[in-house]
Amino acid sequence: MRYAIVIEKSESNFSAYVPDLPGCIATGATVAEVESEIREAIAFHLEGMREDGMPPPMPQSQVEYVDIAA
Repeated sequence: MRYAIVIEKSESNFSAYVPDLPGCIATGATVAEVESEIREAIAFHLEGMREDGMPPPMPQSQVEYVDIAA
């Protein structure tokens, strides 16, 4: 499966979350680190859902960009 993630910059690090998996978040000092951490978080989140007898949700979020005249 392929889940969309959102990466945001804060004052001191980066954070990421998965819109299709509420509560699935990660942080890291760099974009590369937060990407690695969110991959692990997704795997852990899905494993927990399976252990609880819940099927993993199908990815539904879509990421698009829009151009805005400056």
